[in-house]
Amino acid sequence: LIVHNCKNFEVIETERQGLNIQVTSLERSIVDALERPDYAGGWEEIWRTAEHIPILNLDKVIEYAKLLNNASTFAKLGFFLEQFKDQFKVDEPSLNLLEKLKPNSIHYLERGKRQSGKLFKRWNLVIPNYIIERTWEEPINEDF
Repeated sequence: LIVHNCKNFEVIETERQGLNIQVTSLERSIVDALERPDYAGGWEEIWRTAEHIPILNLDKVIEYAKLLNNASTFAKLGFFLEQFKDQFKVDEPSLNLLEKLKPNSIHYLERGKRQSGKLFKRWNLVIPNYIIERTWEEPINEDF
């Protein structure tokens, strides 16, 4: 971001309790969370939060990811947007663009953790089973 002179890309200044503060936009925050989930409460928190986001500016999300220029981030973003395709009205050209920028070799979703999971070839990304299965969700009890 510094190299591209875009350190403040999608940084918004707002007033909170009489103080001016800077916060990142939803679009930048999503990409940052995907890049460093440990700073965003982990994958469960990212998924649960995303389920409550009504709209996302895909152009801004992709533009910010391009500024970071990280193949692993492109893959994570592509996988994430594919999972929320209907909710965020993600079009195939946007996914195709991210797919072209994915890593050439297989990466694991969680940096430094080589957990077993499923390979999503489109993204060259191994996704842990607990994310695919969303094991954090409560089971549906059909007896009620």
